[in-house]
Amino acid sequence: MDQTSLQTLLLVLPLLCDTTNQARLSVSSNSSQLFKGQSVSLSCEEDDSSAGWTLWRNTSRDNRIECGTNWGKSNGSSCFIKYISSQDSGVYWCESRDGSTSNSITITVTGGAVILQSPVLPVMEGHDVSLRCAMKNSSKLPADFYKDGSLIRTEPTGHMTIHHVTKSDEGLYKCHISSHGESPPSWIYITEKTSTTPTSTYSSSTSTSSAPSSHLQPVLLSIPLICAPVLLVLLLLLVRPHIQRKLKADEVNTEEDITHDVTYMGVQILHHERQQQPMRRSRESEPEVIYSSLKSTFNCQPSHLHSSEQ
Repeated sequence: MDQTSLQTLLLVLPLLCDTTNQARLSVSSNSSQLFKGQSVSLSCEEDDSSAGWTLWRNTSRDNRIECGTNWGKSNGSSCFIKYISSQDSGVYWCESRDGSTSNSITITVTGGAVILQSPVLPVMEGHDVSLRCAMKNSSKLPADFYKDGSLIRTEPTGHMTIHHVTKSDEGLYKCHISSHGESPPSWIYITEKTSTTPTSTYSSSTSTSSAPSSHLQPVLLSIPLICAPVLLVLLLLLVRPHIQRKLKADEVNTEEDITHDVTYMGVQILHHERQQQPMRRSRESEPEVIYSSLKSTFNCQPSHLHSSEQ
């Protein structure tokens, strides 16, 4: 495995393992669609109150705004909106002081006469889903239900149940009540089944967080036990090449230092020999100079003596 792959895993794995301190967002209306003028409360159901979970949202008007800042009334990890309007339509989530986030919920506020009451949170495969087409003052009128623009069926009381949902049931749903109008569309998410659990029904009157949390709790508890050793191994694999390169660099530097010293000593010796050679030549030439002087002196003496005798 190369360095890039190790670095990618080391960055991604902590995000996948960060499940020990999570919150779940729930909505008091238990529906993703609301009538204009309704009041609603959003709550972060947290495992650790010291994490400081607060409500945030993105809307067409505001981007990443905390509860209590131009919208809602904050009360710890909850937020209350007294009179909701169409401008409050958007994505809501919980966020802690360290930047961890919860699941997100899309809320649609309409000024129309009809809404579709559907599950706020994703539904697990194999469970039943209850949908209700409701008016502000009545919820038992005949209604047509649509998925991805195609008619599913007409229900005489405005209530439809989808039994044992599968991934193919995921999609965009809406309803229509004759002479009253059509609801906004809402997306229903289906998650894969992870364990064998009793079948239950998800509806607008069911708690939005108790069922998913009960199924996921054993998995969430086991993930940190798995992730910690994996993170340690990845960290060691990532650091090991750096240590090896450091050791090789130190060895190369040591060899270069030794070679440099030997070369320098050789230069010193050669230089010393070159300085001594002229001295030898000068000493060898000294006898020739002395001999030549003596010879010259000897040759001059007889001439001088002969002249004196005469």
